[in-house]
Amino acid sequence: MKLLDVEAVLDRETDIQQYDPEREVLKELDDEVTRYAILSHRWVRQRAGYRKIIKSCEQAKKDGYVWLWVDTCCIDKRSSSELSEAINSMYRWYRNAQMCYAYLNDIGESTFPAKRDHKKFDKSNGWPEWFVRGWTLQELIAPKQVEFFNKDWVPIGNKLCFAPTLERITGIPRKVLTSGLAGKRLGVAQIMSWAAERRTTRVEDRAYSLMGLFGVNMPMLYGEGKRAFQRLQLEIIRVSSDHSVFAWNPRIPRTGSVLAEDPSDFWDCGKI
Repeated sequence: MKLLDVEAVLDRETDIQQYDPEREVLKELDDEVTRYAILSHRWVRQRAGYRKIIKSCEQAKKDGYVWLWVDTCCIDKRSSSELSEAINSMYRWYRNAQMCYAYLNDIGESTFPAKRDHKKFDKSNGWPEWFVRGWTLQELIAPKQVEFFNKDWVPIGNKLCFAPTLERITGIPRKVLTSGLAGKRLGVAQIMSWAAERRTTRVEDRAYSLMGLFGVNMPMLYGEGKRAFQRLQLEIIRVSSDHSVFAWNPRIPRTGSVLAEDPSDFWDCGKI
């Protein structure tokens, strides 16, 4: 994986004229042996996106990390092979990170929201929008430690101390939030239910963002639309004997394939 050299980024930001152009900002390293922090965020306009990189580098340096992964600059999205490799590896990268910084840019207060607020978060089911995005599901579950920050980069709590609240927000069992998926006897349908109300910008990412949760890999075929979710289910069936993959129950009944069309079809499978 490619990682940002935290010191190099901050040195260039501090004094662009004296910065050594030969110094590498990005370096290819092994995620299994390297200590690094990782950023989880929602995509926003370009200027705010650059500020996130600088602020997350500052936080990583403060916490003693030399390396940081940020998707916006550690993946060359012009390369289809690099993008495919990154998407297939992303769950592992978040799992192997020593720390994940979750940036909640729609929280202004210095406290984590304790209850649903439809007035403040009217577009995201009463909770910060980070909790309804597709990719952030694995970014919440995979890392051992997740620290939440508000829009001003003030720390407002972590995954362990807010596990009961996070369970209420996401439907993810507390034991998964505190110790991950490893060793848990969880059905496919139950895991799918955690993604039922989440959204992605591209329809294919509804499937691609779930691969790591099921331990499967697939080639990326942007443009295939909802077929990506069908391929995901077929891959799960290929490696698993869990029949709950067929327990989906769409809100609007339909006939046809035995496969679900979308994670939302598993909306009521949280107890299966």
